[in-house]
Amino acid sequence: MVYGKNQWKAWLYLSPALILLAVFTVWPIFNTLRMAFLENYGLMSANGGATFSFGIGNFLKVLQYKKFLNCLGNTMLLTVLTVPISTILALLIAVCLNSIKFLNRFLQTVYFLPYVTNSIAIGMVFAAMFNIVGNITSADLSETGNIIVTSGIINNIIEFFGGQPISWINAKSSYAANIAVMVIYIVWNALPFKILVLLGGLQSVNKQYYDAARVDGTSRARIFTRITVPLLSPMIAYVVITGFIGGFKEYSSVVGVFGVNMGPVGDAGRLNTMVGFIYDALENDNQGRASAAALILFVIIFAVTMLNLYVSKKKVKY
Repeated sequence: MVYGKNQWKAWLYLSPALILLAVFTVWPIFNTLRMAFLENYGLMSANGGATFSFGIGNFLKVLQYKKFLNCLGNTMLLTVLTVPISTILALLIAVCLNSIKFLNRFLQTVYFLPYVTNSIAIGMVFAAMFNIVGNITSADLSETGNIIVTSGIINNIIEFFGGQPISWINAKSSYAANIAVMVIYIVWNALPFKILVLLGGLQSVNKQYYDAARVDGTSRARIFTRITVPLLSPMIAYVVITGFIGGFKEYSSVVGVFGVNMGPVGDAGRLNTMVGFIYDALENDNQGRASAAALILFVIIFAVTMLNLYVSKKKVKY
């Protein structure tokens, strides 16, 4: 609360921020709630004068829609796989960086570069690394002439060690291969932020704990599990919670690797996510269905966040 005779001045100074907050945050949230409960709501239909009944039909249609369940499954699978892997790797890298004095700042900058790089551009680079591998037959050559089939650097490495190239992202690729590419990309893209947070926590830890442990002859593994991890538990809980939130909002990474089809050629939508489902509904003038899906996604993220907070209360040591 603002006290004093000149309260109007404080409200005057706050008014630009409050107006922007109301226009770009409060109103969109209210409008999303409104459209979610207007059955079969579409902006074009609304502009044409159509009326919509109030109900939960949009939610029922979303939950009964097969593509929604596929999108939910893809989102949950990517989240469950990437968050633990990226958190563990970030913790190990942060510990290593903290112990390296020479070139420490340089290495921190190198690890942080992916965080400030456009995710679509990074996805295109990964698509080139896991390039398409084609099986060209004589019939193909007679019809199309000279064809140059290239393989990315990953398949080149596999062939160098005597293995067979894998179709990672083309029409003949398997779902497991597609998921493997996405997990590698998402983990690599998520590492910089988590490393930065954990490294900052490590540098604030009182060194007396480590000195006392070394005097007692404690092994490095025991120091890591009994001192480092407990003291970093608040930061670990933070990166895990934000990781789950970001994982459920995954979209641009899939677009970067597979394009707007959200899947390999011939199987569009195979790797579509919850956010992708919402965008597809918006493009098809199904704002009501998109709003309902957005609220369902919010409920899922909220439930997972509350679960993480409940677990962190028992495990985190402040």
